Amino acid sequence: MKIAILSRDGTLYSCKRLREAAVRRGHTVEIIDPLSCYMNINPAAPSVHYKGRQLPHYDAVIPRIGSAITFYGTAVLRQFEMLGSYPLNESVAITRARDKLRSLQLLARQGIDLPVTGFAHSPDDTSDLIDMVGGAPLVVKLVEGTQGIGVVLAETRQAAESVIDAFRGLNAHILVQEYIKEAKGADIRCLVVGNKVVAAIERQAKPGDFRSNLHRGGQANQITITEREREIALQAATTLGLDVAGVDILRASRGPLVMEVNASPGLEGIEKTSGVDIAMLMIKWIELQALPGFCLKTGG
Repeated sequence: MKIAILSRDGTLYSCKRLREAAVRRGHTVEIIDPLSCYMNINPAAPSVHYKGRQLPHYDAVIPRIGSAITFYGTAVLRQFEMLGSYPLNESVAITRARDKLRSLQLLARQGIDLPVTGFAHSPDDTSDLIDMVGGAPLVVKLVEGTQGIGVVLAETRQAAESVIDAFRGLNAHILVQEYIKEAKGADIRCLVVGNKVVAAIERQAKPGDFRSNLHRGGQANQITITEREREIALQAATTLGLDVAGVDILRASRGPLVMEVNASPGLEGIEKTSGVDIAMLMIKWIELQALPGFCLKTGG
């Protein structure tokens, strides 16, 4: 197969691992910066051009699109979809997951348990918004934030009002969520590939912080998840239409709660901690979907 990886930086761990796994399976791989692509939106002969040349047909495209370039990156992915390439995560599923409000609404509509969440832009009654999610302590998030950026724990009501008012002054959309104290700064990252949770790790926030993101200095540990946690991770990924997803779960006293679903999960922390070759599993899933006879021919 000919596979394209859409990424701004081919030196990143995830891109290198995906390329290695694809090459080991006998595929040819090209890493393409989506921002350097330009497209011919022509119903008779649509095409994608890159650095002065028209790109060939790819059997599959792996989107590794950062949140900062979601709009243009998914537009490029849509063009490849028009050209008949199989996308490992469709453009519509990525945009669905990147919109935090929309994704939470979709998950809630399917009855998936979540932390109590309020959404606001310019609340006239900050106090009522705080009461709606159970009062302080609570978590305030910028809707556009990623990797723990724009996430604040307000431990008192006064602090919560100050943070919400400050974000309101920035003309920003915000999420206000109940703080799950019993999670003790830890969450579970479940990595879904196709119809299975292929790996899971516990991420523990560094001392003095409550954000467990590895980019923020969190520590990863091996963990065994429950059957309910496995079910809720699969249900969350399926609800958003993602073939590959990082589903973040909090262990609350009332049961597992989905905190967020990541459409482009990093592989480094979870591969090194779990010992699972996730990149290879992703390539094998592509083979199964894009060329169903390939695995049979190669014994994969």
